[in-house]
Amino acid sequence: MASRSFRVGRSAAGLGLFAVRPIAKREPIVTYYGKRIPTREAQQRERAQKLKYMFEINRQWTIDGSSRRNLGRYVNHSCQPNAEAVLRKGKIVFVALCRIAPGEEISLDYGEEYFDLFLREKGCRCMACRAKPAPTAPTASRSAVPRAARKDRAA
Repeated sequence: MASRSFRVGRSAAGLGLFAVRPIAKREPIVTYYGKRIPTREAQQRERAQKLKYMFEINRQWTIDGSSRRNLGRYVNHSCQPNAEAVLRKGKIVFVALCRIAPGEEISLDYGEEYFDLFLREKGCRCMACRAKPAPTAPTASRSAVPRAARKDRAA
């Protein structure tokens, strides 16, 4: 049996999956496991119970990946992901989009619906968003008009 290419570790978003060796582009990383449930039922659970580990396969079926044995559940969201979900033989497999270096967190773009449901209110905590400079408060020497608005006016 091949050793895993990842480990579960602390992340800015809680727990995350991190590469322990170089992972090549297009290399499978981990499979997302769980019970298949009807998508309609999964959507109801997400909204009513705020369940976060539902992975929609298609309009009919969703994987409930809430079991801690599902190591794919530890792949966190990123606005600049280094992996993607691929449907292979009825299973969701996370595959590297680019070379992933040892120590680098493995991440996916969870999509707009998940982002709106779970991330928008508190804000995105992915590496790409945390690296953005924080907006500065207007000072006496600066206009209180937002930068984007100033650009539009100057144009």
